[in-house]
Amino acid sequence: MDSIDDLASAGADSVAAADWRWVFDEVAGRIAGRFARPETRATTGELLVGLLSPIERKNGWWLAERAGHPGPDRMQRLLRTAVWDDPGVVGDLRDLVSTRLDHPDAIFVIDETGFLKKGVMSVGVQRQYSGTAGRIENSQVGVFLTYASPHGRAFIDVRLYLPASWCDDRGRCLAAGVPDGIEFATKPHLALAMIEDAVAAGVRVGFVTGDEVYGADPVLRCGLRRLGLGYVLAIARNQPVQATEPVRIRPDDIAADLGGVAWERRSAGPGVKGERFYDWAFVHDHTTDDAGVHSLLIRRAIDTGELAFYRCWTPRPVPLATLIRVAGRRWSIEETFQAAKTHIGLDHYQCRGWTAWHRFILLAMLALAILVITLADQSTEPIDPRHDLMIALTIGELHRLGAALTTTPPDPTTTIRWSHWRRRHQATARRSHYKRRDTAATSP
Repeated sequence: MDSIDDLASAGADSVAAADWRWVFDEVAGRIAGRFARPETRATTGELLVGLLSPIERKNGWWLAERAGHPGPDRMQRLLRTAVWDDPGVVGDLRDLVSTRLDHPDAIFVIDETGFLKKGVMSVGVQRQYSGTAGRIENSQVGVFLTYASPHGRAFIDVRLYLPASWCDDRGRCLAAGVPDGIEFATKPHLALAMIEDAVAAGVRVGFVTGDEVYGADPVLRCGLRRLGLGYVLAIARNQPVQATEPVRIRPDDIAADLGGVAWERRSAGPGVKGERFYDWAFVHDHTTDDAGVHSLLIRRAIDTGELAFYRCWTPRPVPLATLIRVAGRRWSIEETFQAAKTHIGLDHYQCRGWTAWHRFILLAMLALAILVITLADQSTEPIDPRHDLMIALTIGELHRLGAALTTTPPDPTTTIRWSHWRRRHQATARRSHYKRRDTAATSP
């Protein structure tokens, strides 16, 4: 330490790292009534602590070892068959995040992420485009709803995307535990269902943003207008829009016709390297009816000239700065996915069934919310970054600090017992594989 200021900062960070335990206890108390048995409630707490811990992998085996269980059965039972009100916990998560991160400028961000998988048994898995891999891969896809405000951002709901090939195969759905009545729904339709649930639960936001998958869907846009929620949704350069005359033309053609005076240089918000400046153009739709204001927002990169387009609607006229602020927040969900996968293990699960998948993802979202709310409680007035001597705590730093201050050394006996358990289990799996292979080789 170089100075008293450094010591003070270290002390403040220690307090912040310890505070996540207080938030954890608040969350545990909030969801306590959702469990039929105290044993299930206790296992849930142990799983959440494991997700917040620094262990390398956060699947059932590792989490059970971290909790000191003799085997993975309790963790697996919690996710698969234990009786608890997981829809109620979703509501608790939604209320917790929207209350603790409440802000007049809060918005919803919608996006999906892929979970790469092998085999064909995991619910919803098939070869499909995965943004995680950037190509078509064997994967599951989850659609997430994020509550984003100046205080922080956290997931508040999720839906597993079930491809049409699954929905058409009822036997396959039955084997994976997919409930009766689940029908095929596009990703935008899943997003709209989550937004409708959040609005019905009293969550207040002014805008919704998402990428081109969601901007291209007319049902989603109509649903948001019905709910009175403004939107700034990305669209492709060749998606026709209503322009200044009753003719539907491409956004890039509109951009090409704009003169220099149509563009304004403004920031889309702070990034890791400072303010993110772009040139922006705003094209009103003169065919707007009394139900709101439709417009096209165009963003141009200063260095490359690359264009991005947003279809916008607001219940009433708003300043250009408001639409830019919403458009700039869309990338926050990518950072949230990264934090959830890197620090919480959002993609570490080994669940094949419908119920287990949703329960693991829900508890991972709850663990992330604990970190986000802890950071929000520690927030102070922003300082000019040009004069900062140290950046503020991040999710990653808080996770490391909290783990260092709260983790107890493992019991050597437990570690040895688990090593034996894993090796026996893996030997059984290997023998079964050899038996299946030998049987197939000798079959006529």
